[in-house]
Amino acid sequence: MRLIRSFLFFAALFPILISCNKELKVNADWKDITVVYGLLDQHSDTTFIKITKAFLGPGNALQFAKIPDSSYYPDKLEVRLDEYDGTNLINSYPCDTVTIHNKEAGDSIFFYPDQLMYYSKAGLNQNYTYKLYIKNKKSGNEITSQTGLVHTFSIERPQVFASFPPGQSFEVKWDPAKNGKRYQLAIRFLYHEAKKTDPNKLILKHVDWIVFNNIQSTENQTLSFDYYYPGDAFYTVIGSKIPVDPTVTRSAYRAIFIFTVAATEMSTYMEVTEPSLSLVQEKPSYSNIVNGIGLFSSRFINSTDSLTLSSITLSELKVNTHTKDLGF
Repeated sequence: MRLIRSFLFFAALFPILISCNKELKVNADWKDITVVYGLLDQHSDTTFIKITKAFLGPGNALQFAKIPDSSYYPDKLEVRLDEYDGTNLINSYPCDTVTIHNKEAGDSIFFYPDQLMYYSKAGLNQNYTYKLYIKNKKSGNEITSQTGLVHTFSIERPQVFASFPPGQSFEVKWDPAKNGKRYQLAIRFLYHEAKKTDPNKLILKHVDWIVFNNIQSTENQTLSFDYYYPGDAFYTVIGSKIPVDPTVTRSAYRAIFIFTVAATEMSTYMEVTEPSLSLVQEKPSYSNIVNGIGLFSSRFINSTDSLTLSSITLSELKVNTHTKDLGF
């Protein structure tokens, strides 16, 4: 839901109009602007689409953002996903509404924890294109967008074992995903923790290390991605994420390599919304919603099986400067 936080500024920064009598008119006439965010993933059993409206009014826009009625349409919209094979319509999937209750404070400046979402249980096919259709039956406004799906892909390395040799590098290799543009890798380190006073009560915990999130494919890329990363970085990250606690014992368990791949539209949106590293701070806005603003795209999450940690890694966790006090 973090993607929705940026659209507020579309609603807050309307042109300032000055009348002939030099009175300051802060708010322009209100205009219905539909804001849409949806990411498709064929491995998800449910597709969620967030649909709200931009708002405008006197006072602090941040306060308006905390009021659900400021963002929601009062009437239910007509929403559907149309499935195409080329130019041939295969299926149409109407979307219903549901309220989710798990949005946390700090996820965005908007209201929480309840969020009204449109959803579909349609099974998505990576070989098809999906067009989003939204109609406001009261105003007659129609909003559309479309996206292809990021295809599945193979992870070549690592397999079976996860090893982070100190003073050396570990290899990560995977095939490109069709329709995939931007790649992220998170390594999930799983471990058991138990209180020294109750050593038989093991609790499975994990920490995630984002190894990279900005590797991009070239157009029509066919060669595998093959990268090497320092094994020492693993222990530095683990040491920074797991607190020292002399009351517990810990045992390293396994590791999972989780790849998240974004389609081109999502990759472009991320580039536009990332902080600028140059002196030019202003960036152009990006939207692929016709007659609205926001993002409708796709992503794909693929991961290794739970990998056994190598004996080198298990030994190093006990003696490495960054992890030796963690109780492994």
